[in-house]
Amino acid sequence: MSIQKKKIKKVVLAYSGGLDTSAIIPWLKENYEGCEVVAFCADVGQGEDELVGIQEKAIASGASECHVVDLKEEYVKEYIYPILKTGAVYEGQYLLGTSMARPVIAKAHVEVALKVGADALCHGCTGKGNDQVRFESCFAALAPELTVIAPWREWDMVSREDLLDYLAERNIPCSASLTKIYSRDANAWHISHEGGELEDPWCEPSKEVWTMTVDPMDAPNEPERVQLSFVEGELVSVDGQDFKANGTPKT
Repeated sequence: MSIQKKKIKKVVLAYSGGLDTSAIIPWLKENYEGCEVVAFCADVGQGEDELVGIQEKAIASGASECHVVDLKEEYVKEYIYPILKTGAVYEGQYLLGTSMARPVIAKAHVEVALKVGADALCHGCTGKGNDQVRFESCFAALAPELTVIAPWREWDMVSREDLLDYLAERNIPCSASLTKIYSRDANAWHISHEGGELEDPWCEPSKEVWTMTVDPMDAPNEPERVQLSFVEGELVSVDGQDFKANGTPKT
């Protein structure tokens, strides 16, 4: 691959530990000579399991350091609650779970980049998706002086299989595989899934896809009621237990 590149000394990558970003760290170091890669991970309520060992994994993949930033309370108060109050639903169906998390992540991404003295930002958004616009619009508004690197618009890999082969050649571990090859986006509001059999609209999800719930066929027949209490459009208690904006009970 021969791409004419601006000299980059330090780049902050929005890192999830998934397939794409696991490949991006070594790719940046190989294709931007002498570039230091700093990983940034946003905790927007995707669950502790996704964050276990993420700093160690980023460093093992070639990052010099990894910053995990807790954005849960800001995300819920400044993004989820306004969506609830206004009833914002895109085209009457889409609950904006992915799109509304992008600005809070991009803002923290820029803050980390400025803190560590980086001259570039990097994201793993695909060249065909809306996320590249969401992130890069925020970057342009908050730090137009920083270069933006979007590997999916530069490299010659075109599939998850390509990425798996790339990582295998470099002995970099990744939880994705050819048989369980889903890309998931989870936060305090939702989880979305893509990849695998879901790429074919004729296929229904297999049992492996379900994470926050069980397959409907395996769900209990008896309903369970949950009581939510709101004040001025903001959730204050669940089943009578006081609730903090970051998703944890008040103590």
